[in-house]
Amino acid sequence: MTQQHKVTETEQNMRIDKLLAGLITKSSRSEIQTWITDDHVYVNGSQVKSNYKCRRGDIIEWTEPEQTSLTIDPENIPLTVVYEDDELLVINKPRGMVVHPSAGHPHGTLVNALLYHCDRLSHINGDHRPGIVHRIDKDTSGLLVVAKNDTAHISLAEQLSEKDIDRRYEAIVHGVIEHETGLIDAPIGRDPHDRKKMGVTDEGKPSVTHFRVVKRYADFTHLECKLETGRTHQIRVHMKYIEFPIAGDPKYGRRKTLNIDGQALHAKSISFKHPTKNEAMHFEVDVPSYFQKLLAELEK
Repeated sequence: MTQQHKVTETEQNMRIDKLLAGLITKSSRSEIQTWITDDHVYVNGSQVKSNYKCRRGDIIEWTEPEQTSLTIDPENIPLTVVYEDDELLVINKPRGMVVHPSAGHPHGTLVNALLYHCDRLSHINGDHRPGIVHRIDKDTSGLLVVAKNDTAHISLAEQLSEKDIDRRYEAIVHGVIEHETGLIDAPIGRDPHDRKKMGVTDEGKPSVTHFRVVKRYADFTHLECKLETGRTHQIRVHMKYIEFPIAGDPKYGRRKTLNIDGQALHAKSISFKHPTKNEAMHFEVDVPSYFQKLLAELEK
C-alpha cells in the first residue's frame, strides 16, 4: 500500500532517508536507502537520491517492498568481457539479461554471473547489486562498466554524476526523422497515470538526450543517441515524447512494429577515465546479430 507524507516546516532541509527513517521506525536508514534506489520512494511524483534535501510542502510517497528473502548465488553464466583489470570490468550484456536480481528475477542475472566470475565486487549499492555502477534495461544490449572495489565505484559514480562518462546507443525508431541531428531536453519522472512507467513531466528530473541520424528507411530511422543524463528508460521515453518511438518497445512503443522481442536499442560505446590510472578508456562493440538482421530487412 502506498503511503504519503507532506514535509512540514520543521522537516525542511532534512535528508529524505533520515526523514523516512524517523517516520518508518521499523526500517533502518540503510533499508530505506535501498528502497529509494529501487524506485519505491518518490517526491512530488519523481525519483530522488538518498541525499535529497526535503523542502516544505514536498509530497513524499513510498511503497514498502515485499519482505522476501533473496539469496543471490554465483551462477556459471557465460559473460562477454570486453575489458578487465584489478579495478573494473566492461561487459557486453546480451539482450534479455536482467542486470541485478529482484523478486521477479531471482536468477540468471548479470550479478549472478559476476559473482561466479569475480572474487570481489564493490558493495556500495548493497548486497543485491555488487559492482553495479549503472544499469541498462533487460532487453537493451550492450556495454556497461562494473566496479570491483569501492574506490573504483566511487570514482565511476562521480564521473556519471558529473557527466564525464560518454555513453552512446544505436536505435531504430518508427518514422522518418528529417533533420540530421537533434537534442531532447525534457524532464523525466514517474508517469502520474501509470506508476510502472516513466514519462516527461513538469516535476521530473532534468534529462537530455542527443541524437543523430545514421540512415533513413521507408518508415523507420536508424539513430545514434548520446546520453547527457541517465534517467530510467531515458532514450525510450524521449523518443516516444518526440513521436518517434523505438521499434519493438513493449512499454513505450507502437502496437504494430517490427517483429522483435523487445526494443531495438543497443549501448554501443562507453568512455571514461580509469579510476586509479586516470587514463582515458574507450570501448565500442558492434550491434548484435538481431539488430543487424533488422537493418538488412529494412534495406529491402
